[in-house]
Formats: sequence, structure tokens, C-alpha cells
Amino acid sequence: MGLLSQLIFLPLAGALIVLAMPGKAHKAIRVFSFAVTLLLFALSLRLLPGFVGDGSFEFAEKAIWIGAFGIGYHLGVDGISLFLVLLTTFLAPIVYLSAWNSIDARVKEFSFFYLLLQTGMLGAFLALDLFLFYVFWELMLIPMVFLIGIWGGPRKVYAAVKFMIYTMIGSLLMLVAILFLVKYAAGVHGGRLSFDFQDVLGLAIPFDRQILLFAAFALAFAVKVPVFPLHTWLPDAHVEAPTPASAILAGVLLKMGTYGFLRFAMPLFPDAVHYAAPLIAVLAIVSIVYAALVAMVQDDIKKLVAYSSISHLGFAMLGLFTFTVVGAQGGMFTMISHGLTAAALFLLVGVIYERRHTRKIADYGGIARTMPLYSTMFLIVTLGAIGLPGMSGFVGEFLVLVGAFRTSPLYAAAAATGVIFGAVYMLWMVRRVFFGPVTSEANRKMSDLSLREFVVLLPLVAGIVLLGVHPAPLLDRMEKSVARQLERAGVTEVMSPVGYDGDGTQHAPAPEEQ
Repeated sequence: MGLLSQLIFLPLAGALIVLAMPGKAHKAIRVFSFAVTLLLFALSLRLLPGFVGDGSFEFAEKAIWIGAFGIGYHLGVDGISLFLVLLTTFLAPIVYLSAWNSIDARVKEFSFFYLLLQTGMLGAFLALDLFLFYVFWELMLIPMVFLIGIWGGPRKVYAAVKFMIYTMIGSLLMLVAILFLVKYAAGVHGGRLSFDFQDVLGLAIPFDRQILLFAAFALAFAVKVPVFPLHTWLPDAHVEAPTPASAILAGVLLKMGTYGFLRFAMPLFPDAVHYAAPLIAVLAIVSIVYAALVAMVQDDIKKLVAYSSISHLGFAMLGLFTFTVVGAQGGMFTMISHGLTAAALFLLVGVIYERRHTRKIADYGGIARTMPLYSTMFLIVTLGAIGLPGMSGFVGEFLVLVGAFRTSPLYAAAAATGVIFGAVYMLWMVRRVFFGPVTSEANRKMSDLSLREFVVLLPLVAGIVLLGVHPAPLLDRMEKSVARQLERAGVTEVMSPVGYDGDGTQHAPAPEEQ
């Protein structure tokens, strides 16, 4: 079993062991599950020393699974999936530790579904066989539905069912498209069936069929992002989900949609992608602006953060569909940055919810006086989320806007308004919650961060600052992989700030570029 298989199946093995443990042994279950997540993160760090970043799939594992139907077990990691895998494993122990006290019922079941979710997410990021990818894609749905439906708020069943229906409709259409694609490829390859991603690349599919196939893939991925107008499930899911589920949903699961576009939809259907790109870019911009405007009028802190996720991931989508390396890198970096900031914001909201059992902005006020450490961390994360220079959010949004300006100055101008609106709703919320006089006696009695809560939040805050100050390690390692995916999507002129040709070779900037 190679390193990638170990990453995928370690949490599954842990989940099965949890099932065998006594249901009342809450402390033992928590300690064991937390140890599994720590080991998972440590194991994922082994990817970094041997990673070359030449645009190819590294640490590859390939074997026959169901040979009669051409279904294989094919895993690989490149500069696109590497940091999404690391983000997943980085958040795994942090989020589980955040649930140490808040999840006190059915701890065994919660730990099982949480570890199973890690397997689904990592498998989806690493799978290079379309059938295998679909299996992991659907596997993610099951534990998240249970996490929301069992440990969620008053309308948890409604939110879980809505999440399941939206996701399954898109997923089933994608499965139909996968089956058609494989059958079409078999006709080209002399009848040989293969679900391998690399075997179905570069097919000369007629344009009318490409449009339909791309639409099926795009619907599945757009629901997961989510892109306007397919976003309505997300605020309900976030508001009703328990804090750990919200953190993982925003931190990792939403990235599946943008990852799916870049990994599969764009290279498999290049003609259709170029045809649909203006529409998708416009929908991304609408997502940015609309979600920001809706966030401004929210009276629930968690719902405000949920709409901010839609707006930020609109930036990621816009970056991918600028068809420039700099824009796509910005989209990828935005995904990583949002994973840190959104997870941190949901965990921070969970801290005060545990103390006051309310998320209404009007119920707070002046808590910077009583919770100075908490307020400091919240402010740092907020500055990262709104893209203050020196924070992780700035890097991704800046690169997206640069790529958008190269494609269409109008796109860049429209998207830039989202940056302004983002600062407005986040800073307005911070002012009302943290500053001014203490508005109630209950706020005056709120205790500051405990040691456990501080340990949970510190790595996220540190990551937001570190990526903002020194983004080069991520950008360098993902550049060639992004360029290769754009080449597969039929983009012939791609160029990054350092000068990167579509054929994969670097060049010195021309005088006009300088």
C-alpha cells in the first residue's frame, strides 16, 4: 500500500475501530479519534519532501479493480491536489479538537462519521479513475448528511435533506456523463473500456455532445461550490450544522466543486468550456456580489459567514475561468486561504455560541472588553478573510483580479466591488459584536478563550498570516500543474507573473511585460 492509499484508508480503519469500542467510553473514543487525525496529518507531510512539482501525477498508484468494466484503482497527486490534501489533513485534528466539549451525545457515532468523511474527501482529491472518483464523491455525502441531521440545530433534518437532494441530483447526472464518456472512448480505443482519467483525455468529441457532457459535470460541481443560483442549500446547511461540521463543510467540502472543474470538467471538454466560459464567469461575479450584499443584511453571525463563503468561492471560480495561469493560481490560492479563514470563523462563532447559545449580532456588543484574546483572534481572521495585504486572502484575490483584468477589465472591475462589500459586512459585524459598550450583563460574564480553544485557533491564525507573508511555496509548486490543466483545456497562451509559456517552459518577461 502506497502513501496515498495510506492517507485514504487510515481514517477508514480508525472509523471501523471506533465502531468496535464501547459506546460509553467517550474519553477513550475522543483520544483515539484525535490521535488518528494527528497521525493522518503527520503522514500527509511526507508528501512534501519527495514532491517535484513538474506538473505530472506523483506518488502514483495503479491497479486493476474491476477489470471486466475497465475500472481501475488509480491515485496520484500534483500541484493542484497537493495543498487541498494538506488542507484536509491540517483541519482534521483542529476541527475534531474543537468538538471535544460541544459534542457530548453519541460521541462514538460522531467520531465514526467524522473519520469516514476524511476518507471520502481525501479519496476524491487523489482519485484519477472516474469511477473511483465518483465512489469517493458520493461517500462524502453520507457522513455529512448524518453530521448535520443528528447533531444539528432545530431544522437539522430539513437542512440535511436539502443538502442531500441538491448534491445527489447533480451527482447522478455526472454519473450518466461518465458512463457515456467511457463508452465513447471505448469506440475510439477499439472497444476497450477504461474509466481512467488519462485514457479519456483528448477525445475528439463532437461539440453538441461536449456541451451536454460538460453541463452534467458542471452542474454537479457548481452545486458543490456553490455557484448562484444553486447556492440556497448552503446557508441552511451551515446554520443548522454543528460547529465542527460547518468548519469542515466550509474548509474542505466546498473546494470539491472548484477542484472538479479544474481537474475534470475543463480538460475533458475543452470546446464546451470555452463556449460556456463567459456564462460561468458572469455567474461567478454574480455570486461574489450577490452573496456579499445578502451578507450585509444578516442578523445571524453564522449565516453571514455562510454567505461570505459563497462570495469568496465566486472569486475562485472566476480565477479558473480567466484561462490564465495567474488567475487559476489565484483561484487555487483563494481555495486554500478560504479553507483556513472560513474554518476559523465558524469555530470562532462556535466559541461564543457555547457561552451564550445565541448567534444574533444584536445580542452581543462590547465583548472585546471581556474577551480580549478571543477578540484579537477574531479580528486577525476577519482581516485575512477581507483580503488585507499581508494576509492570505489578499494573495488569492489579487491574483484573480490580475487574471480577470487580462481576460476582461469589466470582469475585474465587477469582481473588485465584491472586495469592497466584503470589507463592509465583515467590519460592520465586528464593530457591532466587539466594540462599543457592553450591552448586557450576560456579555460581561463571558469568559475568554480556554487553553483548548486557543490551541485550536492558533494554527489557523498562524496559517493565515504565514501564507499572506510568504505564498511562494504554494504558488511555485502548483504553477506547472495549473498550466498543464489549462493546456489540456485548449488554452494556448497562458502566462504567469514570472513568465510561463503554455508549452511548459519559462521565459524572461518581454519589455512590455516588464
